Amino acid sequence: MNVLFIAVDDLNTRVGCYGAAVKTPNIDRLASRGVRFDRAYCQYPLCNPSRSSMLSGRRPPRTQIMENLTWFRDKMPDVVTMPQFFRQNGYHTMVSGKIFHGGLDDDKAWDTGGTPLSRQAPRNPAQQKDREKTADRWLALDDAGAQTADVRNTNRAIELLKQKHTKPFFLAAGFAKPHVPFLAPRKYFDLYDPAQMELPPDFRPLPPADSPAYRTNFDIFIRRPASETEARQMIAGYYAATSFMDAELGRLLDALDASGHRGNTVVVFFGDHGFHLGEKGMWSKMSLFEASTRVPLIISAPGMTVGGVSPRTVELVDLYPTLADLCGLRAPASLDGESLGPLLKNPRAEWKHPAYSYIRRGQTMGASVRTERYRYTEWDGGQRGAELYDHDRDPRESNNLAASASHSSAVAEHKRLLA
Repeated sequence: MNVLFIAVDDLNTRVGCYGAAVKTPNIDRLASRGVRFDRAYCQYPLCNPSRSSMLSGRRPPRTQIMENLTWFRDKMPDVVTMPQFFRQNGYHTMVSGKIFHGGLDDDKAWDTGGTPLSRQAPRNPAQQKDREKTADRWLALDDAGAQTADVRNTNRAIELLKQKHTKPFFLAAGFAKPHVPFLAPRKYFDLYDPAQMELPPDFRPLPPADSPAYRTNFDIFIRRPASETEARQMIAGYYAATSFMDAELGRLLDALDASGHRGNTVVVFFGDHGFHLGEKGMWSKMSLFEASTRVPLIISAPGMTVGGVSPRTVELVDLYPTLADLCGLRAPASLDGESLGPLLKNPRAEWKHPAYSYIRRGQTMGASVRTERYRYTEWDGGQRGAELYDHDRDPRESNNLAASASHSSAVAEHKRLLA
């Protein structure tokens, strides 16, 4: 099997095949070819920690990467990353676009592509002020976006697909949008009237400040309230950027079909973490609520289920063992995830694995476990608070049941899972 591994920056589940009113015909097309995972979760809702976890096959308590500045090999010098593993097993590994975070690429992973190691310094106060001034941006391009990173990277990925391959290939393609700023050709903005954008029922101008579960905003509406009009414009911008990315995905899928490799290529498509669009007053990532941790995940594999939907809780850390399994390779024993192969054969197969997500706020550590019905979260092991949400009755996580006597058994069970 070949592998086409497609990562999208900041993509939440507001896409067509997940039931949202966002025009994503190509994501929907891929879902019709494989299995859509309805309860898939990142392990850390921020780019570098999420990708370091997923690509190493280790959850954040083992990677110890909790921010965007640390190169994964500073913490795990001898780890064999997913693309490195495929390279060691005779695959031609290629990359176009963002797979590892920024300049923190894997120097041992790629035969073709990749970027030199480039460490970033933390923002100084002046840089942070400049960022805040330009935070709430959207841009409708008057051209087709040919100079944007996503179009250039899609062109490069298509060129790589078209090459003559004498070995099986692992091609990783990374899309930047819908990451801020929300940028797309004007025709995608024309799809969404800001005045018609629905605000979430729990929309607030600012997030609460009484619990580590909430945080001040970054990326959008940094340290300032969001009016309803501004919020609707930002949602429309996010949707436009998503539809733009979807069109580039379509070009890549068309190229795969034309290459003759579709019949023996596993295609994986996912967002690296979720993204708040005003829920609970929050924007962007970095919470342990559903909006920030839930991600779209689609796997299309030859010989597996076509057009299936799995309700089981799965994790991005499962991708490493899954791809090894589908390609007939023995995965490293050190991986934390589970192969999703059984769910690709039968999306509703028995599955006893919950999903775990983590976050650090200063010196406070949050850990969350998601089962099919509940989300349970503890802050500093419960010393700074705990949360239990019943998703059967409260999908927006509005009613914290952690102190409810009638839910003490659910709390105890999820405490055990988290431990």
